[in-house]
Amino acid sequence: MKIDLNSDMGEGFGRWTMADDDALMGLISSANIACGYHAGDYAIMDHTVRLAKEKGVGIGAHPGLPDLIGFGRRTMVVSDTDMEAMLACQIGALQGVAARHGHRVTHVSYHAAFGTMANENDDRALRLVRVIAALDKDLTVFCMPGQPTERAAEKVGLKTHTLFLADRAYTAAGTLVPRGQPGAVIHDLAGVRARVRQFLEDGLVTTIDGVRMPVKARSILVHSDTPGSLEIAKAIRGEMDACGAVLTPAHRLND
Repeated sequence: MKIDLNSDMGEGFGRWTMADDDALMGLISSANIACGYHAGDYAIMDHTVRLAKEKGVGIGAHPGLPDLIGFGRRTMVVSDTDMEAMLACQIGALQGVAARHGHRVTHVSYHAAFGTMANENDDRALRLVRVIAALDKDLTVFCMPGQPTERAAEKVGLKTHTLFLADRAYTAAGTLVPRGQPGAVIHDLAGVRARVRQFLEDGLVTTIDGVRMPVKARSILVHSDTPGSLEIAKAIRGEMDACGAVLTPAHRLND
């Protein structure tokens, strides 16, 4: 079975780094690259794209709200028109950097509050995926199963890949446990391994309430800003190898 392992990357700023992106790049198959709004800058974007090209890793835009202090995790009062412009600006910036290095942006994965706001209603979700389609109809949209973004992307003819979040707890409703609540972020490596094994072998995840719930996904996400993200990624790769999963960039999953 082909499985994509992706990570949010390039989320430093200037001299500040968030994670060991260089080491993570050797473990993953797709990188979701911050585009300068919630994190990242021109130099970090350039380095991350170049490294991904060298490692054969697929790249995608990871657009967020313009909130460096809050790391894009705080909702903002902005219009749908502003969100459309933000999205186009960030994807376009990464496309330019990628072209310089002979690489290509193949997917879009919303960051934190931008994704939450995108999924607040069907109309906004549709407006945003139309922006993506206008930039490149071959772009794949990363999303959570059953969200407005998934339905909207399919409506405009964009491919989607739904995600399994190995380091985040799920509710019985299929949503993520909000950050800040106990158990929302999973740091225990044995727990991560067990979750990945259950997902790969049975297509299930055990929710924070103890419910075994089906998960429709072929891409596993690990957040690089989670403390110990490098060790988490290594644990996931170990389980993938043990289960016979073939590491595959998201844009090649259907080849």
